[in-house]
Amino acid sequence: MIKAILFDLDGTLLDTVEDIRACLNAVMRKFGYPEASRGQTCAYIGDGAFKLLERALPQGADNAQECYEMFASLYAENKNTLTKPFEGAEAFLQKCVERGLKTAIITNKPQEATQNCVKQFFKHKFDFVSGDSGAFPCKPDPSLALYAALTMRVAPAECVFVGDGETDALTAKYAGMFGVSVLWGYRSRKQLEEAGATRFACDFAELEKIVFQA
Repeated sequence: MIKAILFDLDGTLLDTVEDIRACLNAVMRKFGYPEASRGQTCAYIGDGAFKLLERALPQGADNAQECYEMFASLYAENKNTLTKPFEGAEAFLQKCVERGLKTAIITNKPQEATQNCVKQFFKHKFDFVSGDSGAFPCKPDPSLALYAALTMRVAPAECVFVGDGETDALTAKYAGMFGVSVLWGYRSRKQLEEAGATRFACDFAELEKIVFQA
């Protein structure tokens, strides 16, 4: 029986790519590096902000830490004017409440930016929210997901892990949770299948059918 749903954030509940891109390109301009397109930024997202910067920097650049620190500061301070919830997200969260399900966010986004986005865009009160605070390894390491389950007092097998990335599919597998990959985010079905994903939702209506019948 499903008792909790754990969500990724970027590409799953929120479309954040343009704000991420704006902050990333501010860093690229500062150091005279080529700016990233939307498609490139989508490809860079998924394994945390430091990896985002590593992937964006040109070969041979040796200032990844400096670029990361600038990006993290800019993104924490930005107003998220280009970010929006995916259609159906808030309504789906409300249905989770009506069914008595606990909800969590497990993301590789920096912690301060995660808290800002959740506060700004959701009326829903999550039972657990965590980004990359440095306390746990980033996904696909399952440690944070397992800690969230422990904190919410549910067994991993009673949890659904919902995300749009390869890291999310792998986190679900490693944590022993029921994984669902959404197809409205930043990865293709082929990329997700290659990561081992087997259950897919094209929209929140389809996600509802999968999750509430699990």
